[in-house]
Amino acid sequence: MDMFDATAISAPDLAARIDPSSLRNRSGGPLYLEIADELRRLIESGEVSAQTRLPAERALSTSLDVSRVTVASAYRHLREGGWISAQRGSGTYVAPTGSMPSWGSLAGDRETANLEFVNAAPSASPLLSDAYGVAAEKIRGRFASGGYAPSGLVELRESVAAYYRSRGIPTTADNILVTSGATDGIHAVLATFTEPGARVLVEHPTYPGVVELVHSLGGRCIPVPIDPDNVEEFVTAADRAARQSAPTLAYFMPDFSNPSGARLPLRTRRQLSATMHRHAVLTIVDEVAADLSLDGSPDIEPFGAATPDVATVTIGSTSKTVWGGLRVGWVRAEAGLLARVAATYARRQLSVSILDQLAATELLGRYDEVRRVRAEASRTARDHTVALMRELLPDWHFRVPDGGLALWCSLPDGLRSSDLVADAQSHGLLLAPGLRFGTGYAFDDHQRIPFTRSLAQITSAVEILAGLRSGVTSTPHAAADNPTAVV
Repeated sequence: MDMFDATAISAPDLAARIDPSSLRNRSGGPLYLEIADELRRLIESGEVSAQTRLPAERALSTSLDVSRVTVASAYRHLREGGWISAQRGSGTYVAPTGSMPSWGSLAGDRETANLEFVNAAPSASPLLSDAYGVAAEKIRGRFASGGYAPSGLVELRESVAAYYRSRGIPTTADNILVTSGATDGIHAVLATFTEPGARVLVEHPTYPGVVELVHSLGGRCIPVPIDPDNVEEFVTAADRAARQSAPTLAYFMPDFSNPSGARLPLRTRRQLSATMHRHAVLTIVDEVAADLSLDGSPDIEPFGAATPDVATVTIGSTSKTVWGGLRVGWVRAEAGLLARVAATYARRQLSVSILDQLAATELLGRYDEVRRVRAEASRTARDHTVALMRELLPDWHFRVPDGGLALWCSLPDGLRSSDLVADAQSHGLLLAPGLRFGTGYAFDDHQRIPFTRSLAQITSAVEILAGLRSGVTSTPHAAADNPTAVV
């Protein structure tokens, strides 16, 4: 099977999204241009993602009830504009968004980059060193063993289970699978439940790594627009997308979503969870940012707590509250679902580092302090970033998030993120293009600015961006290279 076949969109599906009845109610230009404009809108919004195989001209013309020549002309117009391309003997595809490297390699080696703002990854918690000290003592008693714990150390799984129980979800160690970070857990879940051609609902914008994983497994992401200022509409949009696309999976970040910063209130997350359950959609809940409240807002009931346990698989991690270098994450699920995920994971990972697991166990025993320390540092960095942005880039618009690790900025008219990123790189500042957070050509008018570096580095980064806008740039502050200036 051609790798693109799994991401094909059928003629009836595409025709429904174009809505042929609306085309006939328009006046003005040729019909083929109206169809081309609708297709371009779907591609730009991400409703039809990059590298999706489009229907044959004859099939789409039948579904739209127009002539084949009309569809052929629309396709030709889009090819000339670089929106789609024809693969000889294979069909017509939405053009890729560019030759950017994979999300995981986009930033390169963080340690060698002067101003690396691709990853929203904070520096290590000051509590980490002591935790590793305790772990180094405890691991001595395990040297006689083989050093493998396929599902994770019992004491760590029990600590994670206790964490969920404290949040109101009955959980035992048998509901927990330890993984090498959250992305490893997400991959194991997707690899278990994503069949070729499967459709996965994702909030839009979303974490780029998930889009890449779904595509690599032969699935197709169905984007659902999310507005942090109107999250209630997200439930309606997700319900509509589920009815139209018949997805089998959904991937959501209900708490301080990356990159939008959206957080679903209690009633909204209950409605969304019930809606997905009604459509028989298994929801993957990414909670890596759930403990990153910065303004003292109260914890909210975990997503899926009010629906049957078989409707939700939850991903957690220490990467944002402690450190990305502590490669410990987990999957929480109903025992039957978890057994399937564990079988998938065992084929690619024998065990997570025992030393890391022991350190994570120690940190979970002090987790309230871990959260408090991270919140204090992140709040200082956020407020510093917001003040600088408002002073030096007043025409950039953003919502100040009450949690998370980044600002999601709407760029001024005429400024494209892809151009900005290229210009910034020439001045030593690495950023992730807004395009990477969508499933198509969306979000080139947005830019994510993480506030996870030192205050001096944040200052240098914003000054570079301001200089690019004014045509005057300066070299980064010497303090940006100072490893002691850590937030």
